[in-house]
Amino acid sequence: MNIKRSGSQPSGKGPAQFFTGNVRIDPLIQTTLPARIGGGIVTFEPGARSAWHTHPLGQMLIVTAGCGLVQSWGGPVVKILPGDVVWCPPGEKHWHGATATTGMTHIAILESLDGKNVDWMEHVTDEQYAKGATAQEV
Repeated sequence: MNIKRSGSQPSGKGPAQFFTGNVRIDPLIQTTLPARIGGGIVTFEPGARSAWHTHPLGQMLIVTAGCGLVQSWGGPVVKILPGDVVWCPPGEKHWHGATATTGMTHIAILESLDGKNVDWMEHVTDEQYAKGATAQEV
């Protein structure tokens, strides 16, 4: 058994290569073979968001604070709130982040396939993100 005590793992900054704005990533679940699950707590400041990306085995987001946005490629921008659980199926191109005025925190849970858990793509444009101003809860 291995217990990771709260505060024992340092926070990290979301790299500008994969995120727009201020993003903090706190490690939560470290993948240890043969297991393949991993995860973290991700906090987006207002206006911050991920780049477009996919996951080979999908991703689950559990919103814990604030108000956020999520969008699948070709779909509408959807507002997400604390308690919402978002499932992004394997290979689905998507992004997620905070609204322009409110930060958002979620727990991200995902699995690795052959050592890889994400494929990063292009940044979400300001025009794509601006559609979040009219996002509705679903």
